[in-house]
Amino acid sequence: MFDLFLLKCGYLFISVLVNSNSELIRLINNAIKNDLSSRNPTFMCLALHCIANVGSREMAEAFASEIPRILVAGDTMDSVKQSAALCLLRLYKTSPDLVLMGEWTSRVVHLLNDQHMGVVTAAISLITCLSQKNPDEFKTCVSLAVSRLSRIVSSASTDLQDYTYYFVPAPWLSCKLLRLLQCYPPPEDGAVKGRLVECLETILNKAQEPPKSKKVQHSNAKNAILFEAISLIIHYDSEPNLLVRACNQLGQFLQHRETNLRYLALESMCTLASSEFSHEAVKTHIETVINALKTERDVSVRQRAADLLYAMCDRSNAKQIVAEMLSYLETADYSIREEMVLKVAILAEKYAVDYSWYVDTILNLIRIAGDYVSEEVWYRVIQIVINRDDVQGYAAKTVFEALQAPACHENMVKVGGYILGEFGNLIAGDPRSSPLVQFNLLHSKFHLCSVPTRALLLSAYIKFINLFPETKATIQEVLRCDSQIRNSDVELQQRAVEYLKLSSIASTDVLATVLEEMPPFPERESSILAKLKKKKGPGAVSVTELEDNKREGGELNGGSDRGPDTAAMASTPSPSADLLGIRSAAPIGAAPTSAGSLLVDVFSEAGPAAPSAAVNDDGFLRFVCKNNGVLFENQLLQIGIKSEYRQNLGRMYLFYGNKTSVQFASFSTTVSCPGELQSHILSMDFYFTCSLTKPVEPLVEGGAQIQQVLNIECITDFSDAPLLNIKFRYGGALQNLTLKLPVTINKFFQPTEMSSHDFFQRWKQLSQPQQEAQKIFKANHSMDTEVLKAKLLGLGMALLDNVDPNPENYVCAGVIQTKSQQVGCLLRLEPNAQAQMYRLTLRCSKDSVSRRLCELLAQQF
Repeated sequence: MFDLFLLKCGYLFISVLVNSNSELIRLINNAIKNDLSSRNPTFMCLALHCIANVGSREMAEAFASEIPRILVAGDTMDSVKQSAALCLLRLYKTSPDLVLMGEWTSRVVHLLNDQHMGVVTAAISLITCLSQKNPDEFKTCVSLAVSRLSRIVSSASTDLQDYTYYFVPAPWLSCKLLRLLQCYPPPEDGAVKGRLVECLETILNKAQEPPKSKKVQHSNAKNAILFEAISLIIHYDSEPNLLVRACNQLGQFLQHRETNLRYLALESMCTLASSEFSHEAVKTHIETVINALKTERDVSVRQRAADLLYAMCDRSNAKQIVAEMLSYLETADYSIREEMVLKVAILAEKYAVDYSWYVDTILNLIRIAGDYVSEEVWYRVIQIVINRDDVQGYAAKTVFEALQAPACHENMVKVGGYILGEFGNLIAGDPRSSPLVQFNLLHSKFHLCSVPTRALLLSAYIKFINLFPETKATIQEVLRCDSQIRNSDVELQQRAVEYLKLSSIASTDVLATVLEEMPPFPERESSILAKLKKKKGPGAVSVTELEDNKREGGELNGGSDRGPDTAAMASTPSPSADLLGIRSAAPIGAAPTSAGSLLVDVFSEAGPAAPSAAVNDDGFLRFVCKNNGVLFENQLLQIGIKSEYRQNLGRMYLFYGNKTSVQFASFSTTVSCPGELQSHILSMDFYFTCSLTKPVEPLVEGGAQIQQVLNIECITDFSDAPLLNIKFRYGGALQNLTLKLPVTINKFFQPTEMSSHDFFQRWKQLSQPQQEAQKIFKANHSMDTEVLKAKLLGLGMALLDNVDPNPENYVCAGVIQTKSQQVGCLLRLEPNAQAQMYRLTLRCSKDSVSRRLCELLAQQF
């Protein structure tokens, strides 16, 4: 007994006090090996617990191949199997490259059939994690998980007495099984699918039964399984009956006395609203949701109600929902006003049949919440007015009336100055809005505005001279006064001097040519939606991602709407501009942090992930066909990217945003090129390395954003990507993050225009087997023509029209520019809309390039 006590003390000392990088680890490893090889279950469990607690890479190298053997051995005791499964899970999370299941895969999956429920509970945590990274390797777990779930759901609480929690059989295991099934599509086997549907129906039926206990633990366990089952139903999105039933079940919680249940119901219904099967069922609860928006005391629940209104909106109810959201804006919490403004702007544009209603809505939005109306919103209304002749006169009349209010927000002045400068002539026939009256109205706001708005108004004045020659003398007098031509601001002074000179020496024809009406803007997806996605903070539901479910698109090749592009705008923002919009973002502290909230936290297999230097490549693939966007975001940090490439050179701007109100200390960043990449991509000018220029400031204030620049030179073709490592201290704890930077070989494409004859002649020349890579795969996203074209253009190649004999196919051509050589590439994409399949063929003068590009592109479509 005394020896066992000493052993426990020794392992406790190692787990708590020994650093994972200590030189003692090697000696400790030898002792652990001895305990693992013993058949004493106590010794083995202590050793496994120590490995899991330390979790160093050196321990993973030493034991990653030994622990699976212990886990699946037939003579291993149940308590040891539990410890081995959880230990292996910890090692996989810290060093996934070292934990290779291989021959153990099927035997680990079959642990789902183990007689001991504790072993199954531990094993399913491991299998779920492995399935998320390697779904094909572990797909056999689906039928076993359904079988085990069926046995639990159909059993009485007395059948699983040791694993019953307040009359609910094995709730922890049920939730884990339902979560595992969400890693896979619906089962293809009819029998398995039927059995799973029966399980889900049984769970929905049991939720309707009278409670067997008044204890809160009973309702928590019961509701946790229900919400996880609803998440699985939503994930499959293929059973109309279950989706409608889930919606009706959630509707009963919308007026529940418990705040958490109301929150969870609203959050789940947001996702249900995106399904064609349940959208109409969700809409039946519109009055209840509107009432929740007005009367809820908890701000997080009110925000979820606003999210649900946004999600359930369509043409039939758009005016009602927008009116309710505008009404709520007048009293909304400051923390959510900006997001509400963006949602109202998106809905007004998306469902505007009558664009006069759209103009009224946006101007009303500016009047109610002008401080929270971002540039994207008023840019967008100007773009739409310019692009639609039928609304220009109405917009000019409406904005003229809005400017007459005694207290007029500056954003209203911007919109008014721009629209009247372009279309003021459409209302000039009315004596009440004569040219001079318009000018005097705008100029009365001039002294109250900031410098950028004054610059815009000066540009509107020179447009007035072109539209209304009778105002020339009055406006020239304004431009000539000392407060303008001697202004301390260089921008205002330059505009005043140049506009005065232009109006004095230019003929009427020249003036009309220089100041002609703005041409229509190119039709692109609204940048307001991208702005809304960036505003999503900790605990916020992914409502904005519903747009991606309905219509695949987004910011392709960094393409977001440009603002009004005339002299009226201030100078082009520098790359250091606040691209991510975090300076004004206010995280919602009251919102629960996950769908499980307090109900499901007890069923989670792990707490919040500890800071780790494991490579995070979640955002990497999103940048293959675009150059700008958010690379990484968590509750503390947001990292944005803006990049540009020319021939074999590239420049990447990295924006680090502190999303908290607490200062980051010891902030440092480094870039490394793994393996042979060092000789392929030359990082010449990374401004925050020790060797070049000054390092970044080590302190990042709360809410602040800092910028760094990476210059890239492609020496030869490559397949790996550089790694960015960020370290800083937050609240005394060291945060360590490693990201894969989105530098891919296609970034160095130069588009090449080719005729049909030249294309197929070159295609035949590249006919060697090693020069061609081909992949046939199922469509991952919508097969929308415009989206496909945008992605192919974002790839960097030239999209060739009228080249392929089949007009449904897409062909592209380009040359990859490296320092050492040029690599010509031809691409052919053949979609089969009926089968929802693609055939992608790439031919390159270098075989490694064709294979790499084929792998990258297959994940984009």
